[in-house]
Parts: sequence; C-alpha cells; structure tokens
Amino acid sequence: MAGPTGRGNSLGAALNDLMRAQVTPPPPPLASYSAKHWHAQLSHITGTPRGYEALDAAGLDVRPDTLFKWLSDSEYNVRRSYRDLIHTAYENVAIVPADPLPDTVKDGLFEFSGLVKTGADERERGARRAAPLRIDASRGDWNDIEVLWHAGDLRDDDFEERFVDDIIVADIGEGTDGLEFSGSSYSVELR
Repeated sequence: MAGPTGRGNSLGAALNDLMRAQVTPPPPPLASYSAKHWHAQLSHITGTPRGYEALDAAGLDVRPDTLFKWLSDSEYNVRRSYRDLIHTAYENVAIVPADPLPDTVKDGLFEFSGLVKTGADERERGARRAAPLRIDASRGDWNDIEVLWHAGDLRDDDFEERFVDDIIVADIGEGTDGLEFSGSSYSVELR
C-alpha cells in the first residue's frame, strides 16, 4: 500500500512537498497585512472574529461605541497606548503558526527514489536496477528541522542538509564516502 508521496527537483524539494501534504506549514508573511496606519489595521482586523479575539488578547478594552467612533473616523485622536495595542493585535492576526510535525512523520519509514551517490557508487534508486533508499526516521533527531519548520524557514536546501545529517546518518551511519543527492528529480514516500 502506497503512502503519501512528495516530488521535487531536489531531495529537499521532495521532502518539503511531502511535508506540506501532511501538515500545514506557516504561510509566508501575508501581503494583505501590510497596513501601517492604526485605522487601516483596525479596519482590517475587525472584519473577522479572529481579529476581535486578537484585540481582546492584546488587552484592548473599549466600549463598542468607542470602537465604532474609531472605525468611522480615520482622523480620530486615539491615544498612543491604544494604537500600540491595535498594532500588536494586527501583527498577531497576521501570524499563523505551523502545525507541528506529526509523530507519523517523525517515526515513519521513508523511501527515496532518485539519483544517490555514495563514494564511486552512483545509481538511480527506486528504478529497475536499484531499490529505493529506505530510512527509518524514528532514529533521527528532528529538533533542528522542527525549529526551522515552525519559523517558516525550512527551505529546500536546508531541509535536505538537515535531513541527511540528522535523520539519514542517524539511521544508516555516515560511512566513509558520504551521501550525495545530485539528481534533478526525486520522489519521497512515507510508509
């Protein structure tokens, strides 16, 4: 039975494709959250229940008629302390945390298909002549990968480097010749 699969033009791209299919990554900074003026920020976040929750969490405690006055007049003289709370709420609404990496990923068995080189041995894994490279991810250390994932900064090249160093090497050992993934097409299946 085939499991979730990721594909990409590098091992890191295939890993990221697989992860995005399993969990929700943090989005890039939202272009729609670029307002600088307190009125534009307040207008934006009061359009959703989540925005009101962020205002409450930031500590903005004003009567509904006061909020209505502020929304009705962009030139209204709002105290600096209130503008700071609006700004804090606005930034908090723009940040959407990543889902944590599930144990099914961290404890999973990965099968890699694509060009793998170990010393002088270079072959297309997962093809007719060579089985996929199988890795038991439960033996690895996911800490650095998770930190980058939650920060929204797990780029393909970083993911590949961390996965090789922290997951693959932990399972099969470093060996004397190292591992290279220099192909242009990879597939990663989670079993």
